[in-house]
Order: sequence, then structure tokens, then C-alpha cells
Amino acid sequence: MSEEKDEGMRLDKFLKVSRLIKRRTVAAEAADAGRITVNDKVAKASTKVHSGDVIEIAFGNKTVKARVKTILQSTKKEDVAEMYEYL
Repeated sequence: MSEEKDEGMRLDKFLKVSRLIKRRTVAAEAADAGRITVNDKVAKASTKVHSGDVIEIAFGNKTVKARVKTILQSTKKEDVAEMYEYL
């Protein structure tokens, strides 16, 4: 696992790498449809996310809220829990 300083990551890529959303295209579509907020602001797929940001995703009638703990360029399934925490 490569640990580097937090320079941010595109929202759509973070959602895919962290497995909050399975596919990057689905993440990008959800963001562009205005269903994702970062720190209470509607976010585009290209929005940079950093450690400490709060991401809220509207899936139909349920909402998932998570705080970014760390940014990793790639992860194994077991390491996903280190990337975010549910709120």
C-alpha cells in the first residue's frame, strides 16, 4: 500500500476505489445528476475529495453518509474500511 500526502482524488475515482459505488461510470452519473454532496455542497464527478470531507450519496429513498479517512490510489477489499467511516 502506498501512503502519500493527501493531495485529493476525484470524487468518482474515490467512490470506486473505496467501493462505496461499484463502478466509476455509475459514480460519475450519480454526481452529475446532483445526487452526491461533499461537505453539504452538490459535487460533480471531478470534485476533489480530501481526508475529513463528508460525502453524502442519495440512493433512491436512502442516503449514505461517510467521512473520508484516508485517500489510497488502490485498495484490496480488506483495506476499504480504512478509507472512510459511516456517519
